[in-house]
Amino acid sequence: MALLRQLAGLVLLLLLVLVPLTPASGAQPYELVVVEHLRLKVPEAGVDAWLAAERGSWEPWLAQQPGFLDRQLLWDAEREEGTLLIHWASREQWMAIPSTQVQAVQQRFEALARQASGLSQGNPFPLIFEGELAPL
Repeated sequence: MALLRQLAGLVLLLLLVLVPLTPASGAQPYELVVVEHLRLKVPEAGVDAWLAAERGSWEPWLAQQPGFLDRQLLWDAEREEGTLLIHWASREQWMAIPSTQVQAVQQRFEALARQASGLSQGNPFPLIFEGELAPL
């Protein structure tokens, strides 16, 4: 079963690399400049709560940010991790976002995540990796 999951993950990775990226809205394809890459600890029992918190916080906020193109939310069942790939038109636009705004959205995300997961404190889905990817 673990081998099957690894094979499925490899197929998904190949599809992400080989299939040209297009916005989810069906608009014209865009040229990818930089991808923000995040991984969160998301237990199987918390996937729905994670997605609900994302929809109520990061999703609407990102849609209003200059340079934001698209994002993908993926879940690795074996590692119980969520992966976010956030596509930006330029690194400069991404980095120009004030950290105070990011912190405010993160606080909203955590409050929604606690509410959806039934926890009373802390972040139910802690960040375990943060990086960036650039196309070749």
